[in-house]
Amino acid sequence: MCRFTLYMGDPVSLASLITDPDNSLINQSIHAKERLEPLNGDGFGVAWYVPDHHMPARFRSVSPAWSNANLAELARVTTSSCVLAHVRAATQDLEVSEANCHPFRWGRYSFMHNGDIKNFKLIRRALLERLSDEAFDLIRGNTDSEHFFGLVVDHLKRQNESDSCRSLADALRASIMEVQALVRSHANHAHIYLNAVLSDGKNAVATRYSTDPDLIESLYINTGTKYFCDDDGVCHMLEQEGKTRAVLVSSEPLNDGAGWEAVPKNHMALISADRLIQIQPLTF
Repeated sequence: MCRFTLYMGDPVSLASLITDPDNSLINQSIHAKERLEPLNGDGFGVAWYVPDHHMPARFRSVSPAWSNANLAELARVTTSSCVLAHVRAATQDLEVSEANCHPFRWGRYSFMHNGDIKNFKLIRRALLERLSDEAFDLIRGNTDSEHFFGLVVDHLKRQNESDSCRSLADALRASIMEVQALVRSHANHAHIYLNAVLSDGKNAVATRYSTDPDLIESLYINTGTKYFCDDDGVCHMLEQEGKTRAVLVSSEPLNDGAGWEAVPKNHMALISADRLIQIQPLTF
C-alpha cells in the first residue's frame, strides 16, 4: 500500500506538498503514521498540470522519494494549480520499476492508487480481455493499479471524454463495479482496497473504498481559501472565508492544522472545477 496527495487551487510549489510540510509526502515515504508498515520506498511519481498543455507533466523514479535530489530540486522551482503526488509501497511482490510507479496518464487524465486488488493475478487475463486496444496498449507495467486504470480509460471513452466531474465519478464507479465482478468470478471474492484519485486537471474524484470490513486505508480532505507555506517552512490552509479556492486530499494530513476531515468509509469526494465538494456514498 502507498501514500498520496492531491492538490487543486491557486498555483503552489510542488515543495509545499512534497518536501516542506511537517508530514510531507517525503516524510510519509519514510515514516507513514497511519500504516502498519511505515516505509513507502518502492519509487515515487508526481504529475502536474501546466497552462496551455493538454497532457500533465510527469516525473517518476524507482528510487525512494527521500533520497532523490532531482525531486527536491524540481519541487523547489515548479508550481501548478493541480498536482498528484505518490510514494509507492509495492504489494503482491510486484516488481519495483518505473513503469509500475504512479501516477498513470492518458491524454489529459491522471490517476493514482493506494491499495490492493487481492489475488490480482487470478483476474489479470480476464481484465485484459475486456480492454480496448487503446487501453491495452497503455499498460507498460504489471500492477493492479495500472490495469484498473485501463478499465477507467475505457469507461471515460464511452462518455466521449466529457469535461465534467460527474464523468470522472461515473468512470471510477463503473470500474470498481467491473473489477468487483471479476474478483467474484475469478478470485474467490478476494477483498479489494481502492483509495484512488482521478483528475483531468480541472476536476477530480477521490475514493476511499474497501470490501474488507476490518481494514480500510486512511484518506483526508482539507479545504480553505488558500494553501501556502511561509518563510519558516510552516504550511497552512487558511480557514474557509467565503468561496473555497484550495483543496487537499491526502492519505495522511500534511500538518497538524485544523480542517482535516476523514473521507467516510466507502465514499467518494467529487471536486469540481469551481472547487465545489460533494461527498457521495459508494454502494453497489
